[in-house]
Amino acid sequence: MRALLITPTIAVTIGRHTRLYTAYVTTAPPALDSPHTITLDEGPFSKIVGLARDPISHHETRGRMPARLVLVDETQHTGQRANYLEHHHLLLPADPWLAGLNTLQYWLWQRLQARDSGTVAV
Repeated sequence: MRALLITPTIAVTIGRHTRLYTAYVTTAPPALDSPHTITLDEGPFSKIVGLARDPISHHETRGRMPARLVLVDETQHTGQRANYLEHHHLLLPADPWLAGLNTLQYWLWQRLQARDSGTVAV
């Protein structure tokens, strides 16, 4: 029997518009993001890769490279994935336990509150 693999998702509703976002770990820089991609956490790959569903082994050099936990708009997923892979960056599904709905909600609220206080660059 095949195991069901679930990638964490969160629905965001603003007014009458709802978007479904899926959580991923990536090594891509923000410049390669689609317009609706949201960065929730960032740091060295050795830290952020622990949030991936299937963490990959890494050597010291890769461990120091920048990585991010991002929310990718499902309507832009295919193009986003192709863009990251074309530039030789990783896009790993997030772990549903470590980056589940409650965690994603918490990080998204933190991100929005930081923007309100002006501590996060737009």
